[in-house]
Amino acid sequence: MIHNQPRRGPSRWNFDIDQHVNPVLPPSLLPHLPAPVAHFLGYRTHPAHPLGNLAMIFWAVVGVFSSLVVIGAVAREVPAFQARGVPTIIGSFGAAAVLDFYAIESPLSQPRNAILGQVVSAVTGIGIAKLFALSPHFQSIRWVGASLACACATAIMALTGTVHPPAGATALMAVIDDDVASLGWFLLLPLLTGCGLMLGVALLVNNIQRRFPFYWWSPQETGMYWRGGMEVETEEEVKRTRSHGSAGRRRRDAGKAEPDESGLSSSSGDLELSATLARSVSVEAGREGEIVIRRGRLRIPDGLSLRPEEILSLETLSERL
Repeated sequence: MIHNQPRRGPSRWNFDIDQHVNPVLPPSLLPHLPAPVAHFLGYRTHPAHPLGNLAMIFWAVVGVFSSLVVIGAVAREVPAFQARGVPTIIGSFGAAAVLDFYAIESPLSQPRNAILGQVVSAVTGIGIAKLFALSPHFQSIRWVGASLACACATAIMALTGTVHPPAGATALMAVIDDDVASLGWFLLLPLLTGCGLMLGVALLVNNIQRRFPFYWWSPQETGMYWRGGMEVETEEEVKRTRSHGSAGRRRRDAGKAEPDESGLSSSSGDLELSATLARSVSVEAGREGEIVIRRGRLRIPDGLSLRPEEILSLETLSERL
């Protein structure tokens, strides 16, 4: 028995901020920069060669140690930080370093998540801490505020596409940790300083034999609005394009003409859904019930909605083939 999916329900409750923001953001400038500069900003014209895990561990050790040493040294030398009792290294930077130097292909470690996730969580934590501090029973309910801060920060990061797990610890410490909570809004300054320093070290270390970041804002294309008056496709137009591609495939299947790899290139113009920044993987509509990963090409079934980080993971596998 076939059950019809409801027109409305939790399975259709989706919000993707990138659909609204990406079209109006300027396109990437990396292809126009000098090659050495673009290289250390993560731009590649060809996929990087994969490394063995021992080499990855070596560079992770170098990166984690170097970034935390730099953050600690700067914190100890800034008079304003010392005067306010800023911790030498904020605890959440330890977890952030693991992401930024070992799990560098994860969407959670890209600059947008690593920086904006921390800012969003810090603002959320500080705001909730000040709200709970109005209660005369603050010390007895402080742990509730810390839990609420972490939960709210997670929700806001998810809605804004800036999920960064270490930032949850930042929101928690902004309420529960005396040294961090006492800083109030001043916490944003050492937090941004640490994020900037860690990103700078990551750009140097991670681009020696690897590639970082895989994108600065989103794995999807940006700047469609500014490109010669090009109209921005709505979600309905994208679905219509995919349905045309499906109809064409059904006609080919009826004629028992299975397209080969060369034949795909002639029809890929109608099937491409989006292009990732500085990447060479095309995303196409595929057959129902299967995802096909080939070098430089993905086939995703019609009706399957993937988040940007899921698409990035598939594209990473495609580049490694």
